[in-house]
Formats: sequence, C-alpha cells, structure tokens
Amino acid sequence: MTLWQIIIAASIAVLALKLAGYLVPPALLHKPTPARIADLLTVALLAALIAVQTLGNGQALVLDARIPAVIVAAGLFAIKTPFIVVVLVAALVAAGLRALT
Repeated sequence: MTLWQIIIAASIAVLALKLAGYLVPPALLHKPTPARIADLLTVALLAALIAVQTLGNGQALVLDARIPAVIVAAGLFAIKTPFIVVVLVAALVAAGLRALT
C-alpha cells in the first residue's frame, strides 16, 4: 500500500465514522451519563496528548526542559493567568533551562 492509499483509506474511515454519528438518536445524547463520558473523554485525550508530546521522543522516554515548562504552565493556568502569558512564560522557562545545559 502506498502512502496515498493509506491517506485515502483513513479519510474514508473518518468520513464513515462522522456519518455514523448522525445515526445516534438525539435522546441518547441528552442523558447525563453519555454527556459526562464525552466531557471526560475529551479531557483524558488532551492529557494523553500533552504527556506524549512532553515525555516522548520517538520510542524513547525523554526527561528534559519541557517537563518544568509544562509544570509552570499548569501552575499558571491554576491561578487563571491569560493564555498568552502562560505560553510565553513556559517558553522562557524551557529556553532558560536549555541555555543552562
């Protein structure tokens, strides 16, 4: 299979999944349990993405300047700091730690 065949197959699968979503009865979506699962699933997927991007480098586990930067960003988010400030401070922390090593 070529790369383009894989991309086309994945696109068809995503389209089929999206179309299958329209078949779900609206009454099911308004129940508390499916709504809560959908909310928590979004948070879990975002947390997993952050963990993979922070700690991973290919197949290896990497402990570098990204970890303190993410910890600082989480702390700033906890005290309701504006997003642009969080990004800038986390970038400065990572750059500073990389400059020291």
